[in-house]
Amino acid sequence: MDKILDGIIIKGIGGFYYVEAFGEIYECKARGAFRKKKITPLAGDRVTITVRENKENTIDEIKERKNFLLRPPVANIDTLIIISSVKEPVPSLLVIDKLTAIAVDKGIKPCVVFSKSDLGDTSEYEAIYKTAGIPVASVCCKTGEGIDEVKKMIGDGITVFTGNTGVGKSSLLNSIDERFSLATGEVSDKLGRGRHTTREVTLYKIGNGYVADTPGFSSLDIEQTSEVIVKENLPFCFPEFSEYLGKCKFTSCSHTVEKGCLILEALDNGEIDKSRHANYVSMYNDVKDLKDWQL
Repeated sequence: MDKILDGIIIKGIGGFYYVEAFGEIYECKARGAFRKKKITPLAGDRVTITVRENKENTIDEIKERKNFLLRPPVANIDTLIIISSVKEPVPSLLVIDKLTAIAVDKGIKPCVVFSKSDLGDTSEYEAIYKTAGIPVASVCCKTGEGIDEVKKMIGDGITVFTGNTGVGKSSLLNSIDERFSLATGEVSDKLGRGRHTTREVTLYKIGNGYVADTPGFSSLDIEQTSEVIVKENLPFCFPEFSEYLGKCKFTSCSHTVEKGCLILEALDNGEIDKSRHANYVSMYNDVKDLKDWQL
């Protein structure tokens, strides 16, 4: 007898989608209607499926997405944890600030984690993001320092970790939950270990939520291929600007050089970090002259 179930796509590869529903994983094909509408199911999509005894299981409906990323391809993200090592390699605050802005623009909670805290002092970096109202932690996987703080960042929804090569993303994931290695192995067994060698995203159940494994993707993938944040929206993507917006002398204030700008006053008073504002200006200058047809 056919069963109609609601579930979540935990992986899609080679035209097959693996849906977790009520603790089981079902291999499904998407109905042709999605292809006609040019809709590609993504990991993280909430879906309705039909499970059949002797026929192919199908994805019948994709629930409305609240957000999505293209690289890595994940939908309905709740938290983006941006990992940057304090040394080897050194942090790029511009990249971190672009990623936090992209997250806020898409309704995703950004968090920043500085790894390898045994190699250098992270207090200056932490202060920047604490002032901005963005959750921040420093971790050392060797000693376990800061791991509990990162665990608190992971909620009941979908969490994506992003970081460039060498920042220790895999070590951090395994430190967060020792079952993560086991979970990845268990799911790989169900999906066919070694069957495919691609950069497909897989969601793993960790605690009450899901953590996305994004092999081969880096923070630069998100930064360079995500949707452009238009200049009108950009100030709203810096949480520390929020209490000043709409109160400047000029309604057309760009918050970059104008007299009577409350954000610049807050910058002078030390209420907004200089590097954050400088990176905002850099991002603003990148998009200020873009026309609608270029977006």
